[in-house]
Amino acid sequence: MKVLTDLFPILLFFIIYKFFGIYAATWAAIAAAIGQCLFYKLVYNRVEPMVVITMILIIVLGGATLLLHNELFIKWKPTAIDWAFSLAFFISHFTAKPLMQRMLENTIQLPNPIWRHLTSAWGWFFLCLGVVNIYVLYHYNTDTWVNFKLFGTLGLTIIFVMLQSVFIAKHVKHPT
Repeated sequence: MKVLTDLFPILLFFIIYKFFGIYAATWAAIAAAIGQCLFYKLVYNRVEPMVVITMILIIVLGGATLLLHNELFIKWKPTAIDWAFSLAFFISHFTAKPLMQRMLENTIQLPNPIWRHLTSAWGWFFLCLGVVNIYVLYHYNTDTWVNFKLFGTLGLTIIFVMLQSVFIAKHVKHPT
């Protein structure tokens, strides 16, 4: 359920773009991001900080796209979000627990160096994903960028998660 809720804004953006164009899709993304935050507040009684940050970036960059009638702003949104995630992962190294450990320690047990390695890997992944988005938005047309935004980033993320799963499997502490 949560995965579908997390994917809702990008799926809605994709569908609306295909039928009505970038500006209508931007309006839809803004509405979906606000709706997503409200949904989390109503159902889970809390909204994760990254969901709020994502909503704010969509409102600001989507609003700039609509106000200035320049699609470049909404195209920069994935990079801004990816780099915000990257920064969060890297900064968490200076806290007691790396971000990946905070997110998954109730599910799996790993040695501390592995948690730190995973957190760094995710930081680098999001940094690179942001760079790839910039490359696609400046070297390809909007149709290609929208397709990449949904299928390319989702595909790269799935591959990265699979590789991380293989790595984690070698290091999981099993209860004795």
